[in-house]
Amino acid sequence: MRKEFIAHVKQNEDGTWKEPHFLTDHLSSVAHLAGIFAGEFGNKDWAELVGYLHDLGKFHPDWQKYLFRNSGYPDPDAHIENFGNRPNHSTAGTVYIFEKFKKSKMANALAYAIGGHHSGLPDWTPQLYDRLFGNDGNLKVDDLEKVKPIDEAKQFLETPIPKSIPINYKFSNNKEAVEQNHLWIRMLYSCLVDADFLDTEKYMEEKERGNYLPLTELKKRLDTYLSAKKSNSELNIKRNEILKQCIDKAKLKPGPFSLTVPTGGGKTLSSMAFALQHALIHNKKRVIVAIPYTSIIEQTSKVFKYGSDIDEEIIKLNAERKFLFGEDQVVEHHSNLDTEDENHKNRLAKENWDAPIIVTTNVQLFESLFANRTSACRKLHNIANSVIILDEAQMIPTDYLKPIISVLKGLVKYFGVTVLLMSATQPALKGKIGSDTSIIDGLENVTEIIDDPDSLALKFKRVQIQLPKNLTERLSYEEIAEQLKSYERVLCIVNRKDDCRQIHKLMPEGTIHLSGYMCGEERSEIISDIKNKLKNNESVRVVSTQIVEAGVDIDFPVVYRALSGLDSIAQAAGRCNRENKLNDVGKVVVFNPPKPSPIGFLRKAEDAGKAVIRNKTNLELIPSIYSEYYKYLYSNLITFDKADYQYHILNSSSDFVFSFKTFAQKFNLIDSTKQFSIIVWYKSKKADKSSKPLIEQLRYNPTKGLLRKLQRYIVNVPVYIFNNIKNANYIEDINGYWVQCDENLYKPGLGLLGNESDWIIGDGVV
Repeated sequence: MRKEFIAHVKQNEDGTWKEPHFLTDHLSSVAHLAGIFAGEFGNKDWAELVGYLHDLGKFHPDWQKYLFRNSGYPDPDAHIENFGNRPNHSTAGTVYIFEKFKKSKMANALAYAIGGHHSGLPDWTPQLYDRLFGNDGNLKVDDLEKVKPIDEAKQFLETPIPKSIPINYKFSNNKEAVEQNHLWIRMLYSCLVDADFLDTEKYMEEKERGNYLPLTELKKRLDTYLSAKKSNSELNIKRNEILKQCIDKAKLKPGPFSLTVPTGGGKTLSSMAFALQHALIHNKKRVIVAIPYTSIIEQTSKVFKYGSDIDEEIIKLNAERKFLFGEDQVVEHHSNLDTEDENHKNRLAKENWDAPIIVTTNVQLFESLFANRTSACRKLHNIANSVIILDEAQMIPTDYLKPIISVLKGLVKYFGVTVLLMSATQPALKGKIGSDTSIIDGLENVTEIIDDPDSLALKFKRVQIQLPKNLTERLSYEEIAEQLKSYERVLCIVNRKDDCRQIHKLMPEGTIHLSGYMCGEERSEIISDIKNKLKNNESVRVVSTQIVEAGVDIDFPVVYRALSGLDSIAQAAGRCNRENKLNDVGKVVVFNPPKPSPIGFLRKAEDAGKAVIRNKTNLELIPSIYSEYYKYLYSNLITFDKADYQYHILNSSSDFVFSFKTFAQKFNLIDSTKQFSIIVWYKSKKADKSSKPLIEQLRYNPTKGLLRKLQRYIVNVPVYIFNNIKNANYIEDINGYWVQCDENLYKPGLGLLGNESDWIIGDGVV
């Protein structure tokens, strides 16, 4: 019988073979590393156990024979008859867990991790149960029985049952603990799969990871930067007051916090100052900043890396070797990144978030927390003992509030996470949320960093809001355009893409159009141009959908906003007199557009906005009025659990019976079933960038790197618009991707157009 059992082999480029990665070494290393990871939340021995057993099935003689046969590695036992089919190498360890724990519920818990360490966290039924148990209810032990007699395997089989209490049962009542059983399993799973990836990677590729600066050094860089930026302007004095409160509150014990700061209050850097100070005081490992939109991520990442988000200033700062944290210290993780433009270290850090500062999307963060795929889950253990900043917290999708709030509670209570909800329009996520059958429990014991948010908002007042005199009378497109023409620098934000198109048609030449029917590359260039025109005090009129609202740092003297939710009105007001440079206050005009918002959430938000401002002659944008607005809005929503968290995760949690795979498939913050992606033709005006050469490459070699580059040239459209475009032969299928094939489909400055016919666009939003 073979004595040196092998986990992995690798052939060198010259045809020689590297010394094998022996199975006993692999199991020991994975267990050790997984134990270190789980030590962050006090369950080192549980992670060590799954590490020792995860590849137990590779001791199976058939699996060893399979390894030699498929790799071509020289087999010293080649004279022995072929052993037959390849066994599933995770099954033996999974079955053994049930023997070891005598079929207790804890066996279920560990079975998900071991049994899914390659294929992903499974559903209990039918996936995992049918794989482990026969029709008679007895364990399928055939593969395990082939492993048990092997001497090298016995040391792993004899691993003792863990003594530590699962962390979610250590400090809480049974009901709270049961709700987080799934999160505890996910964390163990993450520890296992990341350790498995890392140990295999170390043998196969010998990649260089880490070497990031400690948080102490990053804090010094931030302090130096903030000191250099100090000035005696009225606005900076107010921003420094906010910064001071953030630093003072950082010493408070970890938990949920909120930072309610008016737009333009410098919350991006103040929140980072809080996070780094808090992390150093309470021994947190990293700061994770989650943002709703990729466009804001790119802007925020530039600020953290260089201290500016303006390209011309960044070029100057780089030339002078001046920066904030530096581009090699901030890891961006979102879909628009071109991997060839990233440094090697950051590409690796995206895989498991082992860097000190991560900037990512809400989609990436929350879908990872509820994912079942190994590639998405391996980062979860690095969320433990971190500070999470949820920027623009009001943008958390309400359809998924129940699972999101639940998992945030679990991260805070059991896994050492401090969560900071940051917004100018703070959502009402505390206490009971909703009404009647849709009521859910919100966050508890949230500490507000700002001592008196209402007073602060009034201090930051930079605009006067003009409300419609009559909420039932609607303006025509012509009336809106005529008002806009009277201003040299004005921004108009509407709720529907069609409104954006119709108003823009009536505006003078040179008026900028901006909507979600433009690709990301063009939108970024347009926003950069707008900033430069404003900086140079040039004439600039913009008609846009709401994509410019959350987090886009532009500063107009006059802003028009179509009637909508109060949060949207406030965000629009944040684009007016943002830097307080006007001699007087800015002007925000709220108008009743020709058509109401589309049916659904946007219509409910508009109705809630009307309910709050009805009979008001003066609107002060203060946090207390947002609380009133959100309570009204949430009370009229149908569900906070679109993905059936209660059914798939909570109902049988006490028995450790979960539908991990099914829930992951249903938890989609961006509903891909209602959207189609189209790759358009676009050539940059500012840089040597064009989608056409990339599209030609797509015909022959659709690599992951190429697809990431093409993300910048994608426009997402609803199904009915996609069908119109397809039927009109504007697009073609190239290797499974829909690509523009008619020059009339996309027009720079307007986006998707389709032979200048509005029917192709329809009644879209954003």
